[in-house]
Amino acid sequence: MDLQSLGWTPFFEAYFAPFREEGYGVGRVMVQHKDRYVLYSQKGELWAEVTGKFRHDAHGPQDFPAVGDWVVIKDRPGEDVVTIYAVLERKSKFSRKAAGAKTDEQVLAANVDVALLVSGLDHDFNLRRIERSLALAWDSGVKPVVVLNKVDLCANLDERIQEVESVARGTSVMSISAVQKRGLENLKSLLPTGTTGVLLGSSGVGKSTMANALLGTDKQEVKEVRIRDSQGRHTTVSRELLLLPSGGMIIDSPGIRELQLWGTGEGLTETFEDVEALAGQCRFNDCRHENEPDCAVKKALENGTLDESRWKSYLKLKREMHYLYLKQDQKAARIEKEKWKKLMRIPKLKNKNKFG
Repeated sequence: MDLQSLGWTPFFEAYFAPFREEGYGVGRVMVQHKDRYVLYSQKGELWAEVTGKFRHDAHGPQDFPAVGDWVVIKDRPGEDVVTIYAVLERKSKFSRKAAGAKTDEQVLAANVDVALLVSGLDHDFNLRRIERSLALAWDSGVKPVVVLNKVDLCANLDERIQEVESVARGTSVMSISAVQKRGLENLKSLLPTGTTGVLLGSSGVGKSTMANALLGTDKQEVKEVRIRDSQGRHTTVSRELLLLPSGGMIIDSPGIRELQLWGTGEGLTETFEDVEALAGQCRFNDCRHENEPDCAVKKALENGTLDESRWKSYLKLKREMHYLYLKQDQKAARIEKEKWKKLMRIPKLKNKNKFG
């Protein structure tokens, strides 16, 4: 396989150059299993495993290869598995807080150029979920595009598009029907040769149907969705990097039930630029937007310029981001403390002569 068609650029070459001089190879993660990976490489598809040292040195799941990552590899003589020694610097990463109580980063997809945030135009339609996805995408350094699927089931398409555009300012909004293969050419134009996209959305929005339509074959399993509530089972059980006939690539992922934020919070600023601009017009810099005089936010809520549900969504995500920041800070301090404890640990000398 040609590395350039898989997304290889001078960015990755710069980080790989020292490894190349030592005789290592490179591959891109196609599928991530529990203990093994499937890679795309110049030799075709390869099975791969990380080294024991790699596993020992990893601080968390974010350090392990994710789908879309470029990894440094070396053959194992006489075996059909290659060894992964390192993960090259990521150009971008689409991350969320891993499900559960621990404050761990889960990298959903690496080295992505465009995030296709899929929402169904049936019972799945949810503006608040779209806002959350946009914040996550912007914080991950990935260009988002909102894709409204199932136009064949929507009687008020223009109204829905206007609603999405009101919360996805400056973001492209596309409407398609994956089942009827309507609007796919616009999607394909976003994924030229060497470009990687990721499909993200809840279960039942039609991601696997979209992937099949882009592939031109029924590779991804599709299951029926219940008509009464648009809920469906996950048709994709693991993330996979798929090569498209048009030359681009798409990462299909399981439906995400729990999409928790991760990052610096810059995504919130990008997603809620209108809200933060209003807050900047308040008389007081520390305005809490409650009973303070000359509060621009309160005024906008009263006259309808700012939708109350959007304001509540902003507050909710901001509180969540602040809580996550505090947890991340505590974890970083704990890791740093453990690192210094190891560095400062001095082996005890064994003295055979207690007087010596």
